[in-house]
Amino acid sequence: MSTVHGTGGADEAYDIRELTADGPGAEEGLPAGARDVAGLDLKPALEAVLMVVDEPATVEHLAKVLERPRRAVSDALRELADEYAAQGRGFELRLVAGGWRFYTRPEYADAVESFVLDGRQARLTQAALETLAVVAYRQPVSRSRVSAVRGVNCDGVMRTLLQRGLVEEGGTEPETGAILYRTTHYFLERMGLRGLDELPELAPFLPEAEAVEPESQEGVPSFDPDAPDTDDSGHSQTEL
Repeated sequence: MSTVHGTGGADEAYDIRELTADGPGAEEGLPAGARDVAGLDLKPALEAVLMVVDEPATVEHLAKVLERPRRAVSDALRELADEYAAQGRGFELRLVAGGWRFYTRPEYADAVESFVLDGRQARLTQAALETLAVVAYRQPVSRSRVSAVRGVNCDGVMRTLLQRGLVEEGGTEPETGAILYRTTHYFLERMGLRGLDELPELAPFLPEAEAVEPESQEGVPSFDPDAPDTDDSGHSQTEL
């Protein structure tokens, strides 16, 4: 039997047939047992996987990859999150947008911003933030409705939000066929929300009704059904 030795010496010897098309490790090009992830310690394995994810990973996905029960994975994730918090680490493990991912701790945001931006700014404009807010609270919503709420055309801003992955197309409006837009999972991730139900209530940020009514009534003529119609000069008018 021909054998191949790894860098660890004779202890890593395995049958060379395991690397051929007929061997049990042929599918992955690895020796048999090299992908036995079920035998790994769960918490370190979770940490290793979460270090390389590019979006929040769900418990279901992690349980499938690590070949563990969902309950065990869920418990391990919460234990890790509590451990990092208790240790005061510079990062934290958070449940966001339906999945788990590492995030830098908010109190170290200045250090991270200084390193990442290094003099460059990548913030959304006020117009983009306003448009994004309308989409978030009115979704699914068409561009025309967003423009009506803001009072200005939002086509250019909407394209920016689409390019940044914060909004996406979400079907069409049955009456007009207009494209409807909604926020993405990336939006939830960036906002640190588990779901849209965690969006803050708008009521505390709205002006008092007394402050709005005088403006809305300004320039609007009063209507008295018993008063005769008058023209601009104040003379009564009679319908012919």
